[in-house]
Amino acid sequence: MIEVDVSHRQGGFHLEAAFKGGDGITALFGPSGSGKSTLIALIAGLRRPERGRIVAGDRVLLDTEARVFVRRNRRRIGLVFQDALLFPHLTVRQNLLFGRLFTPRAERRIRLDPVVETLGIGALLDRRPATLSGGERQRVAFGRALLASPRLLLMDEPLAALDQARKAEVLPLIERLRDEFRIPILYVSHAVEEVARLAATVVMLEAGKVTAVGAPADVLRPVRQVDGNRFAVASVLAGTVGAFDTAYGMTPVHHPAGTIWLSGPLGEEGRETRLVVRGTDVALATSLPRNVTIRTALSGTVLRVLRDDGPLASVDVALSGGGVLTAVATRMGLDDLGLDTGDRVWALIKSVAVDERTAARGGMDGEGPRGPRRV
Repeated sequence: MIEVDVSHRQGGFHLEAAFKGGDGITALFGPSGSGKSTLIALIAGLRRPERGRIVAGDRVLLDTEARVFVRRNRRRIGLVFQDALLFPHLTVRQNLLFGRLFTPRAERRIRLDPVVETLGIGALLDRRPATLSGGERQRVAFGRALLASPRLLLMDEPLAALDQARKAEVLPLIERLRDEFRIPILYVSHAVEEVARLAATVVMLEAGKVTAVGAPADVLRPVRQVDGNRFAVASVLAGTVGAFDTAYGMTPVHHPAGTIWLSGPLGEEGRETRLVVRGTDVALATSLPRNVTIRTALSGTVLRVLRDDGPLASVDVALSGGGVLTAVATRMGLDDLGLDTGDRVWALIKSVAVDERTAARGGMDGEGPRGPRRV
């Protein structure tokens, strides 16, 4: 549990943020320059705000009115940044154990062996950081932060420096840290796939202000500029995992509007999951198509069409059973179909276009099946 209410000015930038985060991962989400990293620095004690109150668990870390300011080395907060910031002259084992030096013996709740096993770094213990890959260095950084037995973990864009293959490797490890060590995590990112997969709560930041707090499927919403970056428009779909089809290697995710088929296994049948669907990967049809390879067809009604003089348009579809899915289409295609507000449509999604590696696996406490919210 973390409670934050701070006000801070830095040059011409003014941060005014208040929110509460529960167990699991709370994500700070927003564009560059929205105040995410500044907020992390205030919580970590790296900066002192003009006004504010910060509480982690049952401990007050900052209360300007009561003149309370716990120094950063006494806050018992673990930090993981984009750069692993490992000590190059120390081995992996020595880097891992470094954080324990500042933790009182009576409070060293987390032991080396479980961390090494969870992160899969047993073979790296005698190596030095220069010989590690980017993903391996981040694993060690996670382990070092954990072994300080922190009350709270702060992760500031921890995957930003990794390529897609390394991100796919590290994401499941963050989930294991969340689920096995039960330490609250505050996670900074502007990548919707990371937030949709990992977070139980999302804090949306824009220009130094908190604009929304809640579950990912409720908070994440679309980028509206259809004449700008069309690939940034996406929807977060929530559904229930069905039985894995061993014959075809496919998994169904059940939503009230229809079944979403994904490549590969998604884990336990019956659990909740979240998926990210790009607007450019959604096609629209006025009738259920036949003789096509697309397996996913979700029923709905056109809620609104946003278009200008450019070649593209954005279409919001209210899905049957609740939720809104955004599609990006050409104006030419929409005019050929004659689509308008209130028309019944089918939203078609190619299974191969949805990255099953970014599907949420656990960490959805308090969320039931629900439709998507646009990103």
